[in-house]
Amino acid sequence: MSPLTWAVAAVVTDASGRLLLCRRSEGARRWGLPGGRLRHDESPADAVVRAVRAETGWAVAPADLVGLYRVTDPQVPAPPAGRCGGRPDVLVHVFRAGPADAGPAGEPATGCLPRWWPP
Repeated sequence: MSPLTWAVAAVVTDASGRLLLCRRSEGARRWGLPGGRLRHDESPADAVVRAVRAETGWAVAPADLVGLYRVTDPQVPAPPAGRCGGRPDVLVHVFRAGPADAGPAGEPATGCLPRWWPP
């Protein structure tokens, strides 16, 4: 059985409804929600504040939990019925959040180009 990885992400919107996304520089240059992995000594709410700031430079204030989503790799074949393993398992806690400050609190991480998108 593959270990479960715990992660967080945030749907960050500002007062005008714009959405903060992060462009990933590796591979396909995809845009996605900012976030990251939980550390063993933090709650999901604390992790999303830390991870979003580390990735984008923006301090955020989580408003509520949007949902829990299980993500698996579709390239890896699913195990037979009743069996575990094969695909990596990631459980993502997705929060709704807003900026805590008027501007970024720091620099974005290497590999993330943050951008605000109109609603």
